[in-house]
Amino acid sequence: MTGRTPFGRRRRGRHDQDTDRRHVGEGAEPPKPVLRRPRTGLASVALATVAALFATSCSAAGEEAPATSPSVAPLVPSEGALLGHYYGDGTVEETAARIGTTPGIHLTYYGWDDDWSASEATRDDLSGNRIPLVNWEPFDVDFDDIIDGSLDATIEKQADGAKELEKPFFLDFAAEMNEEEGWGGHDPERYIAAYRHIHDVFDDRGVSNVVWVWAPNVTDSADAPAAMSYYPGDRYVDWTGVDGYNWGTSDPDFAWQSFTDLFRDIYAELAVKGKPIIIGETGSDETGGSKAEWIRGIVPGLKEEFPLIKALVWFDVDKERHWQINSSPAALAAYRRMASDPYLTP
Repeated sequence: MTGRTPFGRRRRGRHDQDTDRRHVGEGAEPPKPVLRRPRTGLASVALATVAALFATSCSAAGEEAPATSPSVAPLVPSEGALLGHYYGDGTVEETAARIGTTPGIHLTYYGWDDDWSASEATRDDLSGNRIPLVNWEPFDVDFDDIIDGSLDATIEKQADGAKELEKPFFLDFAAEMNEEEGWGGHDPERYIAAYRHIHDVFDDRGVSNVVWVWAPNVTDSADAPAAMSYYPGDRYVDWTGVDGYNWGTSDPDFAWQSFTDLFRDIYAELAVKGKPIIIGETGSDETGGSKAEWIRGIVPGLKEEFPLIKALVWFDVDKERHWQINSSPAALAAYRRMASDPYLTP
């Protein structure tokens, strides 16, 4: 798309580094981003067109349509979309006081060996009627070791811990695989095999409360296959997702992107799967446009262009850019209004 920035994401904290970590479940300071190739995916399409394309492609491939639909998938709100938060600029309580409501989803980050099911954040969320969004990051893990069962002891422990939680929650394994992290060496077959193996181990352990999220980045790394090449398959994914950011214009190579500009192309590709979509990370900088206006465009964008997006998670922290919701009084006021909109389920 003309004028689009080659960015759309932040780099997550590496969990093999202990510097600047608040506690297990809160990410470390991420490195600075590097230039990325812009996505040149499909243009925006109407839902009827998407459905027709999906039916045609399934028929041609001899595949059945996915069993999961947004109306029956786990954790899908009866109407509107869920609002979520990453708490990097205040506690749950402080943020609730700041915006006048408590978001229904809490995003946290964990390394491969972190016991996320036993973490205080996960337990507090479930007891407080919030939905954990566990972002499980396999830093320094050889995906061949996942595939051949060498790491099954760790996977089984995580599965058993998840089962004990009983309540449903989101699990986002190895997100942004099409970007810098390059989980599995930017090899879609290896990534898919590892994702499926973990899912199968959870199934074998009788885990039924994990809601499986698959979330690429909004743009592909220059040396990576396209995002949809990594899709594990309808049986393995409950919600599709995407992470993406408006980086503003503080770098001369960047261009301001509205909320709908940012997600329009990847939405069309994800919508073909017919599953609910979660924006697993998002935010906007202040430089180059009105962040308040950007925020005000979210709910209309969800209603008018992105009806399959059933959850959105804001990355509330001042890191590479001023992503935090209170980066300016105008931005905070706009966020407060957005968070109280009836379309966004708290």
